[in-house]
Amino acid sequence: MRVEDIRGQLRKRGVSGISALRKPELVKQLVRSLRSGASGAARRSTGPAGRATGTRASAGRAAATKKSASRAAPSRAKAALANKSAPAKRAAAKKTTAAKKTTAAKKTTAAKKTTAAKKTTAAKKTTSARKAASARKVAAKKAPAKKASARPAAKRAAPAKRTAPPAAGGIRTGRGTGRSVRSSQVISSTMDRPERPGRSLITANHEVIQRWARARGAKPATIAGTERDGRAGVLTFNIPGYRESSRIREITWDEWFYTFDLRRLNLIYQEQLRDGRPSNFFRTESPDREDG
Repeated sequence: MRVEDIRGQLRKRGVSGISALRKPELVKQLVRSLRSGASGAARRSTGPAGRATGTRASAGRAAATKKSASRAAPSRAKAALANKSAPAKRAAAKKTTAAKKTTAAKKTTAAKKTTAAKKTTAAKKTTSARKAASARKVAAKKAPAKKASARPAAKRAAPAKRTAPPAAGGIRTGRGTGRSVRSSQVISSTMDRPERPGRSLITANHEVIQRWARARGAKPATIAGTERDGRAGVLTFNIPGYRESSRIREITWDEWFYTFDLRRLNLIYQEQLRDGRPSNFFRTESPDREDG
């Protein structure tokens, strides 16, 4: 029999609350109904006339069936929901586990990178320290040699500062001696005086040159960029308000006279102008050059 046929038979027998029951339960219910109908017919045949003894029993059984069906329905719904939600829960649990594994792997990778970076930094520091130590050792080995070579250089430079006095007359002469040199008055010591105001003077005496410079507030200097072989190049004086230039670089008297004597120079200068005012005119002259 089909489920609807069974339900129809039960409804004919006055059984209710069967819409939620499945086929096995409907069959059991129908069997009970048939049995109760048969026993009721037997009782009616043997019992007092007009008494339906099985009706109350069947009604009670129907009520019990309703209660059991109503109790079973929520449990079945819960079971169905649990069966449906179980895959979702398992999938969520898998995702959570995978996420935890990924996070742990990332942390492990980051820790490995940090450790590698620290090792690389330590290795670089160690290498740089070793290089610095080796450089210091090399410098320490070279230092005595430099000092040893510097001492003879100083000894060689000393005679240049202590050159012999200029030729007779207090000046230096050579193939490049010009007419201006021959026409200038030679000043060989601080005791010599110009013949007249505006007279052109020439000297190679250190004391005379220093006295002339101090009288004008002049400082020994050179022109920046003309240095040669570690010594001053073009010699000049830094006189306040006279021939000022950003290329003028002041030096010491020792440096100035070292180059002055090394190149065998003379200083052509003036003490006074023709009208008696102080003169700042000067220039250096080399007797070893064709153009002076």
